[in-house]
Amino acid sequence: MAKGLQGFLWTMLLLFCAIQELGSWALHTAVEGPGLGEPGDPALLASGRVKRGWVWNQFFVVEEYTGTEPLYVGKIHSDSDEGDGSIKYTISGEGAGTIFLIDEITGDIHATERLDREQKTFYTLRAQARDRQTDQLLEPESEFIIKVQDINDSEPRFLEGPYIGSVAELSPVGTSVMQVMASDADDPTYGSSARVVYSVLEGEQHFTVDSKTGVIRTAVADLDRETQDRYEVVIRATDMAGQLGGLSGSTTVTIVVTDVNDNPPRFPQKMYQFSIVETAPVGTAIGRVKAEDSDVGENTDMTYQVKDEEGVEMFKVTTDSNTQEAVITVQKPLDYESKKVHTVVVEALNKFVDPRFVDLGTFRDQTIVRVSVLDVDEPPEFRPPSNLMEVQEDAHVGSIVGVVTALDPDTANHPVRYAIDRSTDAERIFDIDAKTGAIVTGKVLDRETAGWHNITVLAMEADNHSQVSRASLRIRILDVNDNPPELATPYEASVCEDAKPGQLIQTISVVDRDEPQSGHRFYFTLAPEATNNHHFSLLDIQDNTAAVHTQRVGFNRQEQDVYLLPILVVDSGPPALSSTGTLTIRVCGCDSTGAIQSCNSTAYAVSATLSPGALIALLVCVLILVVLVLLILTLKRHHKSHLTSEDDEDMRDNVIKYNDEGGGEQDTEAYDMSALRSLYDFSEIKAGDGGGGPGEGGPGRNPASELHALPQWVQSPDLDFSVFRDYICRKVEQADEDLSVPPYDSFQTYAFEGSDSPVPSLSSINTWSSGSEQDFSYLGGWGPRFRQLAALYAGRRGEEDSEES
Repeated sequence: MAKGLQGFLWTMLLLFCAIQELGSWALHTAVEGPGLGEPGDPALLASGRVKRGWVWNQFFVVEEYTGTEPLYVGKIHSDSDEGDGSIKYTISGEGAGTIFLIDEITGDIHATERLDREQKTFYTLRAQARDRQTDQLLEPESEFIIKVQDINDSEPRFLEGPYIGSVAELSPVGTSVMQVMASDADDPTYGSSARVVYSVLEGEQHFTVDSKTGVIRTAVADLDRETQDRYEVVIRATDMAGQLGGLSGSTTVTIVVTDVNDNPPRFPQKMYQFSIVETAPVGTAIGRVKAEDSDVGENTDMTYQVKDEEGVEMFKVTTDSNTQEAVITVQKPLDYESKKVHTVVVEALNKFVDPRFVDLGTFRDQTIVRVSVLDVDEPPEFRPPSNLMEVQEDAHVGSIVGVVTALDPDTANHPVRYAIDRSTDAERIFDIDAKTGAIVTGKVLDRETAGWHNITVLAMEADNHSQVSRASLRIRILDVNDNPPELATPYEASVCEDAKPGQLIQTISVVDRDEPQSGHRFYFTLAPEATNNHHFSLLDIQDNTAAVHTQRVGFNRQEQDVYLLPILVVDSGPPALSSTGTLTIRVCGCDSTGAIQSCNSTAYAVSATLSPGALIALLVCVLILVVLVLLILTLKRHHKSHLTSEDDEDMRDNVIKYNDEGGGEQDTEAYDMSALRSLYDFSEIKAGDGGGGPGEGGPGRNPASELHALPQWVQSPDLDFSVFRDYICRKVEQADEDLSVPPYDSFQTYAFEGSDSPVPSLSSINTWSSGSEQDFSYLGGWGPRFRQLAALYAGRRGEEDSEES
């Protein structure tokens, strides 16, 4: 029964579709044209030349068919078909043989699969009619379309979600928030399947939506962000124009309520209390207060200000832009003794005020800040703070310059003691009374040496010297007339021998180290000792200068070439002081124009420049002198090095090396044996040099015997080595006392002559007997090469024998 009902419904639906499309059906279609059959084609024209063509209706198929039997689509038929089954119908194209099947005999087309118009709206196919026996094409191949008929099988969808909108708080009713749109996949040209209407499912108390456009608007005027800052509104879209049986879809819209400046700032407290010490410097932060604002963003930006006059004078309020706090700082020094508590009225107001909400009230608030000043032990204060004193430079030592006064500002009012910072008065020119603060002179003053003195006075509590105040004091030394005027320079003037009377020679000016308040005024006159002067006159020009003129006709420098003119200068005082200066006037020879040619003075006689020849000669003389001095110094140094004392002679430097074998027995002067004498300073040799007969080594001694006695290498009890011992001990003591010099080491190397020589060694090291015990006669048997050596020692042996006898 269910299947019958479903078939009935589909039949009614097809009937409805057929009625809707009745006007577009084609009952008969004649196909002509290239590709579909040429007019002269014998297969297409009968003997009566009658045109034949396809006969069918436009085809429709309903989507989403769920029946078990194939859905009948339509029928194709050729007007040449006589119903005897001789014509074979076929189709090709989209879905032919799979989705759509055709009955070859009747031309009925059926749909075998479920179709979806949202995936494909129509199918294009081609139909053919062929002779079943000959398979010849009876009709030209023709194209036809099978449309998929839409049904309401797709619900509206919101494709642009999620939706987030915003609206300002306190917006009027009907303010547009945002627009939402839903799309329906059904055919908008067929029926009402794609006609969508909107409605609010949740949130209709605060918002509405336009059913056609989907625009969301406010439904109330009292949206308050501070109460609720966001709303979740559910919007539903229904197709079929909202009729019963339509499909629907929904979406959630988030609406954020944005802030407006509708809340004034408010202080949480009506009074704040802070405390600060009275010595806090200007600019010290006392504390912070903050007014709260329910708004957000720039609507919470605010400024603070002090409203009362007392607070404006003593304190300053600034706004911390990061925290929106009011920072209260000290603007003037505080004094516990003057006022212990200050009351400040601080006002907060919004920086940006919305004129739409001024009727809500004033957007400002006030609070009271009480500042308590804490007492501390303060150093004394100078009163009055005058820092200038004056004293005459001729004031006696101990004279009072002035008095400084300092008081303890604390309630205890401790006594104050005074002192001068000696780093500012190292010469102790001033002293101060420790109790009264009276400043007196400690030394004689001189304004010309130092006209100003800057000292620092210290004031401290008598029982607590750590509480110290400092005051800078400037002392000006007032001038008194204690310096006489003097000529500006040692004036020297010249006068020509043929000078005329009244001729100006020199203009005189003076200097005075004093500085009178009324200015300088000097008077000039000739000194009393020059009253008998008839050569020159002095004229006071009345501008602190004077002029010297000649008073006679002509001068003779042979008689007198220099004149000394004493001039008396007096200042205006008080008291008036004077001094006498001398003007030196030289008589010179002049040419016709008055230019000076020569004077008897050396200053005028000597030429200012030397000729090139004289300058070269002078340089040569200087160079010769320098060379002579260098030669003398060099000779002295060389001579001094040869006169070095033997006691200070360093034995390490006296090394005499000789490796000359000589020229044989005939060579008696191959080497000067006397060069070795300086190395061996024996006492008996020195004694022999002091005087004695020829037999004792005097001047008349045989040179040959002297040569035999020199190379005495034998240690004898008679030899005195005290000189070497004293020298070595002295050097050892010097090395021990001088810690910075390493000690000298002596290292001697003796070469071994070999063991194959038939002649024994001549070295004195192995010789322990004295010279008198040795017999050198065996030297005569050594051959010609040692003949000279045998003669020398034979002579030495003979001398010793004679001495013993």
